[in-house]
Amino acid sequence: MAPCLLETKNIAKVFPGGVRALDGVNIRVEEKSIHALCGENGAGKSTLMNILSGVYPYGTYEGKIMYKGKECRFSDIRDSEKEGIVIIHQELALIPCLSVMENIFLGNERQTNGIMDWERTRMEAVQIMERVGLHEDPDVPVNKLGMGKQQLIEIAKALSKDAKLLILDEPTASLNDEDSEKLLDLLLDLREKSGMTAIIISHKLNEITRIADKLTVIRDGKSIASWAKGKDDFAEDRIIKSMVGREITDRYPPRPNRPIGDICLEVKDWCVGSPDIPDRLVVDHVSFHVRRGEVVGFAGLMGAGRTALAMSIFGKSCGRGISGTIRKDGKEIKIESVADAIENGIAYVTEDRKGKGLILMENIRENITLPTLKKFSSPGGLINEEAEANAAEEYMQKLHIKAPGIFQKTRNLSGGNQQKVMLARWICANPDVLILDEPTRGIDAGAKYEIYCIINELAKQGKSIIVISSEMPEILGLSDRIYVMHEGRFAGELPVDEASQEGIMRCIMQANSAKPS
Repeated sequence: MAPCLLETKNIAKVFPGGVRALDGVNIRVEEKSIHALCGENGAGKSTLMNILSGVYPYGTYEGKIMYKGKECRFSDIRDSEKEGIVIIHQELALIPCLSVMENIFLGNERQTNGIMDWERTRMEAVQIMERVGLHEDPDVPVNKLGMGKQQLIEIAKALSKDAKLLILDEPTASLNDEDSEKLLDLLLDLREKSGMTAIIISHKLNEITRIADKLTVIRDGKSIASWAKGKDDFAEDRIIKSMVGREITDRYPPRPNRPIGDICLEVKDWCVGSPDIPDRLVVDHVSFHVRRGEVVGFAGLMGAGRTALAMSIFGKSCGRGISGTIRKDGKEIKIESVADAIENGIAYVTEDRKGKGLILMENIRENITLPTLKKFSSPGGLINEEAEANAAEEYMQKLHIKAPGIFQKTRNLSGGNQQKVMLARWICANPDVLILDEPTRGIDAGAKYEIYCIINELAKQGKSIIVISSEMPEILGLSDRIYVMHEGRFAGELPVDEASQEGIMRCIMQANSAKPS
């Protein structure tokens, strides 16, 4: 057995209001290994990582952290970083307008007598960038780089702090398959060549089974099981059963028998100009339709233009120079704002629940009823708080949102429950068309299944559903019909009984080869 680098002993954490996030968690992380933490949203994984990194200081939790054989009592994140423990959160902590090298040494600046040493900064940045496979100009602003390269910058930041233990919270949640593979390969390379130890939280079980040396499952704040590769079974179905406490035989619920009705939404010759690059179209003469009771999937690689298409339809909230026509139930409608979209029965659930979706400082009630306050207001504009609370309670129960009550701050909810609050908001608005952008990003298998059931139920009620997802199995498991998008255009349309992952990629490759050289 390899030497133990970090061990937790009976870690417990209770938040204000009596919410017990952790209840006696024990994990053992060995040197030069990749240790995976699996569990449902709300199981306590991120809370544990925040304790290990000093975000939650000593005294706010019970139990012991043993690191290199000694007990650690971190007061803040700087204490843990001094010991070589560095955490990378799911939401990247980069400053967009600063250069790559400035972000790499942010808070860890290379100075001589209190003055920035730019020559040393650039030289060391290039060396670290080479280690992580980032072949960019160190002076380029990070907002000019894609999400995959930004994630590499975060790892470069950790290496600049001489990290011995790297903690990664959902590092591939926002990455496409290619960038995810590169990141996983980098972690394996750092383990082999540099002796780096890593703890990784991920809901992508195929990634976990590929790179993890050991796996610990946390459920309801307790460590349930720990398995070692080569000794124990790492099968995905076994992991899921341990995570949720029951066996899930099917990842996707069966599609209910439902009639597919008339065309509800029809978009023709839709164009959207890039918000950043003049004369470039991010959506290029796209046409599609969705029928009542139908789930239509938008497949494609990240950057294909699917989000720009969805947001531009939802009140022109993305892009410029937008043109084309929208028909609803056969009649042309004009949508110039988000309010117009809502008025016409169109709703959009963003992929960025924390940045653009929820008001994290507000409670569940206020987040659910925000777009529909008119429903709960008198002609004079006074809000009927009792009616508002009753509606929030109703949707909290319908969507099985796990929280002490409707007055719980949404920032204190797990990712899966935050996602359900966003869904509840727009279901409360009673739209005819619901556009779901990456509806299950960063949430666990159990919560995904519940959201899939909600989508099926809404379609059964006659709603028109559009699902954007970078996970092809999800698109195939949910959709009645699939549009494949590539570089701003639709590359193909497939009925689900003729669709496959290979067929979707074939559409993309054919569209790519058909481009003028």
